[in-house]
Amino acid sequence: MSKTDQDLLLYAGHRQRLRQKFMDDKLTGYEILELLLSYAIPRKDVRPLSRLLYKQFGNPHSILAAPIEELLKVPGLGQNTAVFIKAIATLMVESYRSEMKQTTIFTSKEALTNYCKIMIGGKPVEEMHVLYLDNAKRLLLDHVHSIGASDWTAVHPDEITRLALLLRAKSIVMIHNHPTPYTSFSNQDIEITTQIKNILNQLDIEIYDHYVISGDILYSMRESYCL
Repeated sequence: MSKTDQDLLLYAGHRQRLRQKFMDDKLTGYEILELLLSYAIPRKDVRPLSRLLYKQFGNPHSILAAPIEELLKVPGLGQNTAVFIKAIATLMVESYRSEMKQTTIFTSKEALTNYCKIMIGGKPVEEMHVLYLDNAKRLLLDHVHSIGASDWTAVHPDEITRLALLLRAKSIVMIHNHPTPYTSFSNQDIEITTQIKNILNQLDIEIYDHYVISGDILYSMRESYCL
């Protein structure tokens, strides 16, 4: 038996142990990622790649939210594996979005937080989303309002108002990310949110909240500034 065959046999046993630990709910974070990567790269020890992804991106949400271009910069990670990771992220986002269309998006704050983190949490530029909600605060539409640069993104009150009226929304939630970790709302964020709130109030449409994802934290303007 060649050295390569011996290595594959040893790693096959390691993967079987990973699967058993998963069944026993005993896997650590990077081991869960390692197990997933083993299905994308079946004939290679993916432990170093799993640890490298954690080292480079910091946490699972940032790995899942990372653009394909950023994933492809990781040594040893090819296009098939990058697509595999993004497919998992997309499936998770669609799962949360489907749930939020069936019941109020605030039924599970954890689900809403995870949705926001995976959707835009690891992106290198600011991205503004507006969630349009019905009278039961169920999701009508998650609209990508704008994509900007590393420290700004445009906000267009007229466009938000137009879509809210078109969808007959009763409330909205604004969400954007700060690529710099652990930075809360800027003065500009507060000013534009107040401006949009005043416009929508005249139309009997509520801004329920404005969230910022920064690092692994979800900041709420409603909680911080009594929106």
